[in-house]
This record gives sequence, structure tokens and C-alpha cells, in this order.
Amino acid sequence: MKKLVALLLALAMVFALAACGGSPDASADASTDADASTSGETASNGESPVECKKIAYIMLMSSATIFQMWSDSFTETAEKLGMKADTFFCSDNADTWKSTIEQCAQGGYDGLMVSHGGQEYAWDFLTGILEQYPDLKIVTFDTPFKDAQGNVQKIEGVTQFFQQDAGFAASLVDELLKLNQEKVDAGEPVRILQVQQGAGYNSPFDRRQEGYQPYEDEGKIVTVERIAPIDDQNATSSMRDVTAATLQKYNDTEDIDGIWCCYDAYAQGVYQALVEAGSEIPMVSVDICNEDIQYMAEGKNWKACATTNWTSNGEFACRILALELADQYEDIEAASCYYDDIGAWLEIPSSIITQEMVMSKEGITVENLGEVAPDSYNDVSWMPTCDWMVELLGH
Repeated sequence: MKKLVALLLALAMVFALAACGGSPDASADASTDADASTSGETASNGESPVECKKIAYIMLMSSATIFQMWSDSFTETAEKLGMKADTFFCSDNADTWKSTIEQCAQGGYDGLMVSHGGQEYAWDFLTGILEQYPDLKIVTFDTPFKDAQGNVQKIEGVTQFFQQDAGFAASLVDELLKLNQEKVDAGEPVRILQVQQGAGYNSPFDRRQEGYQPYEDEGKIVTVERIAPIDDQNATSSMRDVTAATLQKYNDTEDIDGIWCCYDAYAQGVYQALVEAGSEIPMVSVDICNEDIQYMAEGKNWKACATTNWTSNGEFACRILALELADQYEDIEAASCYYDDIGAWLEIPSSIITQEMVMSKEGITVENLGEVAPDSYNDVSWMPTCDWMVELLGH
């Protein structure tokens, strides 16, 4: 695997340098070369301060539709800014993720967008990389930084961003409250079966719990029980079995008003169990994919998903990395989704996709979801920008 990654990286370097009119020995910053490729032509005459930079999107997980949407958008945005972008998926292997980052750094990449690194190793590893390659720029997605004692850390010059996980959770609880409006109006708590891992399982799930917990603390909901898959390697089928066993303990909607799921792979198993049992309990979940949409379109239990726009996510990631490369951190900080109290931290706004939306038009997939999604799904006003980005990207 390492030899294959090394070969792919070597080829990517050759093509990237050739695209900017250079050779394997040429400077990675040859932004004034007259023979720039199509990707550089968009930002010719010095309009783009990042022209001919080489960047990469390195994803811990295996390729999936939403991650490919991210990659395509990341690459398209890079080309419009005059850069060359590559993508590497790491098959859920932390060692492959690390070695790919190392080889990209060694191979002369100017910037790396790294995704889903583990909180138990990312801070130490990336700190070491930047000590060896101080000119390298790094942006991270869903990658918390913690030291060996579990203390939150930062890396100077590295921007972290995440989805609005607490917002996901809260908006989905609100959906369940709407589905049980009579109980809410009567001042009665809504009874929820929560599908969620315990504290510390991973950072996104912990942040989602932060959005869920206030509703329970305020007495708006009561968690009937918390369940999770027993087999993480087969999460969907395991969740189906766990849910089926759990449903036998309750009298359907007489005891449970709704099911809240922290993750759509779990939700798929929940949905399968509900349908098999003939249950009428409504459910909601975080994240979305084509299978989720297909289930929602059946018009049964799955009522809503909370998600971000993965095409927008790819552009957003590329914008942040480009601004780091241009040393325009002040423009990153000016974005409306920037958190001053944390620093170098942004969160992508979320949207609710309802069953009614996906059933309103035939052939809806995650790729064309924007056709039926709310305006917030297609909004890009929260993205960081600057004068030259407006000129090259249109906003």
C-alpha cells in the first residue's frame, strides 16, 4: 500500500509541475510561467496569489458519494484559483493517512486539507510534520487536537473546521418536538429513544450530545433509553438487531414518541428494524446519503436528516487552504462561521432535509438535493472570501 501511495504521489507531482510549466526540479511556486495549464489560465496575469500551488485532500475514510462530492468541488475550486489538487482516500487506516501526509510533505505539496484524523494522534503527528516542513500549510476537517493527557491543543497556523454538530442535534430534537406538538403544547416531555455512543467515542458524537442534552436538562424531552451498535465493524446490521430487541420492551408509540440517531449508518439499521416490526415511531438522524434518501422517500418512519452541503464543503475547504497559502488569515477570521472564542476554528452551518422535501420530486439524490432543500442548504454567504476570490470564484 505504501509503495502504491508513493507511486501515485510521484506521478501527481510530475503532472502538477508540468501543468505549471515546470519540471521535476522546478520551483513549486512558478506562478508566472507563461505555459500554465488550463487550471492556471483562469488565474493568469498574477490575479491569484496561489497560482500553481500544489494541494491535496487527504481523507482517512474510504471513498463515498458525499466524500467524492467534496473532492470534485475541492478540485474544481482549486483549478479556478490556478492550483493543482489531488485526492487520496485512506481506507479507514490511520497509518495510511499518516504516511500519505508524510509523502505529500516530502513530495513538495504546498498545502494539505486533511480530514477525519483521530484525536488521539492528530495533534502530535501534525505538529511533527510542521516541524519538519515549516512552509507547509495544513487545514483540518473533523480532526480534534488533544495531547496524551486528553487536553485540547492548537497548532499555530493550522485552521480547524467541523460541521455544526451541536446544531445538527438540536435541530433534529426540534423536528421531533414538532411531530409531537400536542404533547409540547400540553407541557409534557417528548419521550425519545436515543441512538448514541457513550462519551468519548468520537469528537463529532460528543458535540452532538452537547446539542441534545439541554433539551433533557430543561425537561422538554425524556430519554427512554440510549442504544448503540454492539458491532462497530458492521454498524448498520448490528443496529438493526439492537433496535429490534429494544422495541420488544416497549409498546411502540404508547411508550416512545420518537427516535433520535446520531449517525445515519446507525439510522439505516434502526429504520430496517422499525419497518420489519411494523412500527409507527418516527425517527430522525444526522448526515445523509442516497440510501437515506431512498428510505425517506418510502414515506414511512424516517422523517428528517440534518446535513451540510458536501459540494459546498469542498469549496469551503479549498478556500480556507488558499487563504492560508496567501497568508490571509484575517479573511478566514472574517467569515461568519468563525469562532473567535476558540480561535482558528470554523463550523459549517447545517440544514434540515425533511421527508416531504425528498418526496416532492422524483429522482432526488444527494447529488441534486439542492433542488428541493431549503435555501440554507445552497447558501454560501458564510464562506470566507476576499477580493481576488470574488473575481475568480464569483463570490
